[in-house]
Amino acid sequence: MSRLSPALADTPAPVHREARLAQPVGAGVVTALVGFTSSFAVVLSGLTAVGATPAQAASGLLVLCLTLAIGMMLLSYRYRLPITLAWSTPGAALLAGTGSVAGGWAAAVGAFAITGVLIVITGLWQRLGNLVAAIPVEIAQAMLAGVLLPLCLAPVKAVQASPAVVVPVIVVWLVLQRFAKRWAVIAAFATAAIGAGISIAVQHKHLDLAAMRPSLELTVPHWSWQAMIGIAIPLYIVTMASQNIPGTAVMKSFDYQVPWRASMSVTGIGTVLGAPAGGHAINLAAISAALSAAPAAHPDPKRRWIAACTAGASYLILALGSAALVTLIATAPKGTLETVAGLALLATLAAALAGALKSEQHREAGVVTFLIAASGVGFLGIGAAFWALVVGLVVRKVLAHRKDS
Repeated sequence: MSRLSPALADTPAPVHREARLAQPVGAGVVTALVGFTSSFAVVLSGLTAVGATPAQAASGLLVLCLTLAIGMMLLSYRYRLPITLAWSTPGAALLAGTGSVAGGWAAAVGAFAITGVLIVITGLWQRLGNLVAAIPVEIAQAMLAGVLLPLCLAPVKAVQASPAVVVPVIVVWLVLQRFAKRWAVIAAFATAAIGAGISIAVQHKHLDLAAMRPSLELTVPHWSWQAMIGIAIPLYIVTMASQNIPGTAVMKSFDYQVPWRASMSVTGIGTVLGAPAGGHAINLAAISAALSAAPAAHPDPKRRWIAACTAGASYLILALGSAALVTLIATAPKGTLETVAGLALLATLAAALAGALKSEQHREAGVVTFLIAASGVGFLGIGAAFWALVVGLVVRKVLAHRKDS
């Protein structure tokens, strides 16, 4: 039998490669969409709570998209691994519960920068990472659960304030939780956007089209010791304990070894650079990491890095819509943003509560930590999250000593 000519023999290969390329590219786009739409409302709530104006909150969302996109593309291309990054959703929830601090927004920006420095040091100095990992799981999870509780109660309160918009959002979320859980928050956001649009049109509200243009609002950091203790330290702990450490575990479950030092350096430096524009923290993705690292992204593990790289490129496109989102939400009925944010955090709250109460021996310490964090009551200008952590550790130590004696 005669051999095929080289041209004919090679003809099917490009088609095959294109088909294989579409799979990780599609997975990367989905990773970005899920990561962005499922928690951007939490970011805006957190930044606004610590003093950001709508323009500064939009700038923060924009710079977070830019820094994590660049970091994701650098890491995934350099190491040929599906390393996905995200903004710190638990950290944003922490900010929402902390509220304004001494020094206002500028002090919060300074705390964001310090958080980035601590993340870089963690990558370079193993002892600091070990110290964070040594924080008891039930205490860290209880603090997170307490911070999340007020946000997760927001949809309940919003039903009374804007039932016509909020109720359909909750119904759509519930239905999708039953039939397509991955898309539940995205569908809830879409429903909220439609409801807000209808409300704006019916009430003839004015939309500031000029404010919809993406722009960076730079703020000179102010160094406040209250913000360092009340924001920087809890934000660092929550980001490490709820994002970076679980993120490495998720990657390991798919047989990928995350380059720890490089990842902490990139995310830490990205956080420092993004802080003046309002970015609170970027980190390794935890939940959404599986979307790019799983076999669904590509049958060949060595090709899944394309999904992470595509996710980074997708975030660059999503960044362009950050200001438009903030403008739309600012004009939307009361409670719209809070409802989407609260629904997005329900699963995280459930997991945090389970972790906080898992250990029967230290359950009291977990409950105390949870209550102090949920109270939102601070002392000496320092937010409740820090005091919850301190008191929880003290109670845990005292009760453990009592039970051992």
